[in-house]
Parts: sequence; structure tokens; C-alpha cells
Amino acid sequence: MVYYLSQHILDWAHGSGWEGRLSFLRLFRYITVRSAGGAITSLVLCWWLGSRVIRWLKELKFGQEYADKAEAAGLAELRVNKKGTPTMGGILIVISLLISTMLWTQWNAQVELTMLSVLVLAGLGFYDDYAKILKQSGGGTPPRVKLVTQFTLAAFVGVYLWRLPAVSQLRLTGSRQIWHNNLVTEMMLPFYKYPIHVGAAVGILVVLLAIVGSSNAVNLTDGLDGLATGCTLIVGFVFLFFTYLAGNIKAAEYLDIPFVPGAGELTVFCAALLGSGLGFLWFNCHPAQVFMGDTGSLALGGAFGIVAVLIHQPFVLVIAGGVFVAEAVSVILQKGWFKFTRLRTGTGQRIFLMAPLHHHFEKKGWHESQVVMRFFILCLLCAVVALATLKLR
Repeated sequence: MVYYLSQHILDWAHGSGWEGRLSFLRLFRYITVRSAGGAITSLVLCWWLGSRVIRWLKELKFGQEYADKAEAAGLAELRVNKKGTPTMGGILIVISLLISTMLWTQWNAQVELTMLSVLVLAGLGFYDDYAKILKQSGGGTPPRVKLVTQFTLAAFVGVYLWRLPAVSQLRLTGSRQIWHNNLVTEMMLPFYKYPIHVGAAVGILVVLLAIVGSSNAVNLTDGLDGLATGCTLIVGFVFLFFTYLAGNIKAAEYLDIPFVPGAGELTVFCAALLGSGLGFLWFNCHPAQVFMGDTGSLALGGAFGIVAVLIHQPFVLVIAGGVFVAEAVSVILQKGWFKFTRLRTGTGQRIFLMAPLHHHFEKKGWHESQVVMRFFILCLLCAVVALATLKLR
């Protein structure tokens, strides 16, 4: 909106004598300027709305009055009492993120598809959080309902991108060449500089796994004060770089990565995500005044998945989001091994003291803040490796 308004004013000022005085409006043509504007706007919005939304959630009694699984498993004595803390705080992130994105981006299909996914998954998360509050238990929405909704959204995104016409790309392989690819049928692998043709079926499957897997992985990580929010900020910073480079033809050609027209506008989205995440962390750090809930975690995870797909880098997300992957894998291994050993021996056995992984370390005696800070360090290391894939090919 800011971009279109500034260009409209410049068009009006052309030849009217005001062009020189309003020349500063040309700054809004630059993605870097609008990204900074998006980040600051979402941060300020989150700060301004934060106390009001928290107070509103408390008035509606949208708080967690029940003991969660970790507290029920004997971790209550190691923690600050969290009963009564409002959940659904992801509303703060989603509202500030979407408003800032609408204000500062130059709208295109990629931005609209990303915002649509955020809205759908935030709505699913809100429904799940509301069900938990009504039941006052950790049950919420049946897993089947959540998965059907997530897979339906991901399938729509995958088929939509597959049906798009092939996009001309530039690569430098000794001499400049033009090649055509599709956002679904062509994939890039980390540390390998040539695109791999995978076909529609495999490509759509990768899209499904990227969006659904990322959404649920962030959701599983949201179990300690500030953990999911901080890791989201780190991964968001990685994709801030990747989207900018993918949308800049000279940078993409120099780094030998796919140039995706219009992907630069996703940089503004990622910047707004960073601003809203920082603003939310202000209220979510230990001891948390509000929880993100599924409203925020499902939406943010899904956003990472679709952004990664839109710039041909779904596998980089696996590296950058290594902490999210570890959390999700720990749950899969725990449940799978428990069921397998129960069938074999009649008694279920566990690999970890408790899953997801952050609870395992709590059970080993780590304080909540220690777990969060150490996971942040690991997430930073994953981010460095993900950024290194830009040059190590």
C-alpha cells in the first residue's frame, strides 16, 4: 500500500514542480527500505497491541487453567506456575505480520499465497486453542482434523504452483544461459548447484511435506517460554537473506541459485515476521505473559514451508530449522518405538525421558531457561550452515 501510494504521488508530481521535493518517495521502490519499514511497523504494532490483547484474553478467560503434559509428568516443581497464562497469543503475531505485509509489499501471487496460508493455518490454530480452553485439557482439535486441513491447504498450494507456467531463470555455467523451470517439478539441493527435475508427483509431495511438516514441527517446539519464538526469529533471518537473493537477478546469478521473479517481495514478508516475532518475544520471554499457542505456531511454521517452496529451497529449511526437525523427529521416534516395543514385548519402551526433545532435557535437570538458550545456540549453528550453502556448492 505504501509502495502504490508513493508511486501514485510521484506520478502526480511529475512535471508539476513538486517532483524534486517529493523525490525521497523513490526510496519506497527499494525492497530494503520497505523491508525495514515492514519490520519496524510490525514490531511497533506488536508492542502497542500486546498489553491490550493480553488483557482482552484474560477478560475472556482464554487462559491455560489445566496442567500441561510436562507439568503432569513431574516438571511442575522445576517451573514457574503457568496456570492462568493467556494462550492464543499468536493473534498478536498474525495481526501485526499481515498488516505490515499489506502496507509495505508490492503485492504479487507469491505474497498473496503466503498470506492466505498464514490466515488458514492461524484459523486452524485458533480453533484448536479454543477447543483446549473449552475442554480445559491438552486435547484440542482431533489430530485427524488438523492434518486434513493442513494437507488440503498444502495440496492446493502444490497444484497451483505446478499449474503455473514455467518461469525463465538465469544461471551462469561458464557462460550465461537461459533455462526454464517450474516451482514444483524443479528442486534445488543444498551443496549442489544444478537443479534436479523430480516430476510433478514428487514435487507436490515435497511441497506437502515442507508445509505440513514445518507447521507441525514449529507447533511441537512451542513448549517453553520463548523457545519457538526465538527459533522462529533465527530461521526467519535466514530466509530474509534467501528471498532477497532469489529475487535479485544479479545476486542470484553470482551465487548460482535460481532467480525467482517477484520473490524479493517475500523479503518484506520475512522482515515483517521478524518484527512481529521480536515484539511478541517481549511478552513471551520467561516468565511468559502470554503463550503463542497453535494460533501462532501452526501459522509461522506453514509460512516457512511455503516461502521455502516459492524460492526453490525446501531442503534448506530442513537445515535452517534443524531444531524444529529434531523436535519433530523426537516425537515420531518416541511414539513409533513405544508402539513397536509394545507389540513385540507387551510393554512399551521409550527412547527419550519425554518428548518433544526439550522436555527430555528438562527431565534430565536442565532449567527451562537453560534449555531455551542452548536450543537458541544450536539453532544459530543450523542457520550458519544453511547460509553456507549459498557458497559451498
